[in-house]
Amino acid sequence: MDSGGINLKEAARLVADLERDLRRLSAGAADLQTVRDEVEALRSVLHSPAPRDKGLRPALHAVRQALERAIDTVEGEAIRDWPYIAEIGRILGMR
Repeated sequence: MDSGGINLKEAARLVADLERDLRRLSAGAADLQTVRDEVEALRSVLHSPAPRDKGLRPALHAVRQALERAIDTVEGEAIRDWPYIAEIGRILGMR
């Protein structure tokens, strides 16, 4: 499955992995809630009847930006070594 150069299977796997890892972290931190919200928005785009590249790219970028901001917080120490920022870049074709 592919949508405008984005592999939908890889994006769905990324969402599932992120959701799993986010459940392991303590709830309540504002930056982590933002990440959770962006991941949920990405999930919605992926599960729409006809996901489109124009919706996927912004959703993936939003998750990446939320992760980058969360890493700068104390709570972000727990996610500092997560590979998701690089993985999102790879899915988006960024090198």
